Amino acid sequence: MESNRKIIHIDMDAFFASIEQRDNPSLRGKPIAVGSPDPRGVVATASYEARKYGIHSAMASQLAKKKCPGLIFVKPHFDVYKEVSRQIQSIFSEYTDLVEPLSLDEAFLDVTYHKKGRPSATLIALEIKQRILDTTKLTASAGVSFNKFLAKVASDIKKPNGIFVVTPADANTFISNLEIEKFFGVGKVTAEKFHRIGIRTGQDLQKLERMDLIRLFGKTGNYYYDIARGIDNRPVNPTYIRKSIGTEETFDQDFSDLTTLNGKLNEIGEELWVRMDKRKTFGKTLTLKIKYADFEQNTRSKTFQSFITQKEQMKSTAMELLLNCKNELFRGVRLLGLTFSNLNTESTDDAIQLTIEF
Repeated sequence: MESNRKIIHIDMDAFFASIEQRDNPSLRGKPIAVGSPDPRGVVATASYEARKYGIHSAMASQLAKKKCPGLIFVKPHFDVYKEVSRQIQSIFSEYTDLVEPLSLDEAFLDVTYHKKGRPSATLIALEIKQRILDTTKLTASAGVSFNKFLAKVASDIKKPNGIFVVTPADANTFISNLEIEKFFGVGKVTAEKFHRIGIRTGQDLQKLERMDLIRLFGKTGNYYYDIARGIDNRPVNPTYIRKSIGTEETFDQDFSDLTTLNGKLNEIGEELWVRMDKRKTFGKTLTLKIKYADFEQNTRSKTFQSFITQKEQMKSTAMELLLNCKNELFRGVRLLGLTFSNLNTESTDDAIQLTIEF
């Protein structure tokens, strides 16, 4: 495995909720959820006080209120979140130009070659955490390792306000003991599939051959095979390259008949095509996202050899994907979405980097 890079993953702690508690002292120490309390609302994020009740992002607001009757809902202030994010990004740029934001509240930093002359990546991470606290009055957690996968997983180990380091010498033991649910890129459905074949830890995963995983998970099996062995050679890419373009709609009521859903999907497709046309972008893969009334979510995708350049081809493909789900529509659909990926704007340039100590 490649081990000469030094990667930090910084992840802010309950970012939206922490900002609301910072700016409104009456909310401090209380269970709060950023989002809408409406019957069809969802939780954007929850404070750590609320998380003790099992509340998490994307949970239905009504379910969250049942779990925690004293839960306080707070309207989001995205302009404030964006401004704080800019402050944090500015701190990152003082240490390295190789910063890859994943969202407003997290980013990868490659500090193999950096601006501050610090002797180790761990010291840099600690200093960045302190700078963020001094500047924003918010805490962040950090993961430090030699690739993005391990740094990302490590940042979650000591949350909140923690730091965890995975050195090359520790990597195999760390991965072997890691529960499959904690592997970055393994969601609930995939974890259940792993469980059904007796895979519960990294050590179990390491026993499977590459072709076994490809047979079970398609091309994603290559990714699972590599990360089980600590292999992730993706560079930290400071140039934001859009990987997908999508749009979705949450309905005011659940729909279960194909005709109505076809109409809704047509409207979503029109909006998506406007966005694609505005950016002069095409994609080879179209993905349909369906969220049912019970909040279970499924996706269906189709990939073409060439780019989809005609709106009618996109629409007919979307309808085909929806038709493949017709036997599940009786459950009621609360959300539909369409996303283009494998875009003509993607790039895979690598970076050349130097070495420092952990």
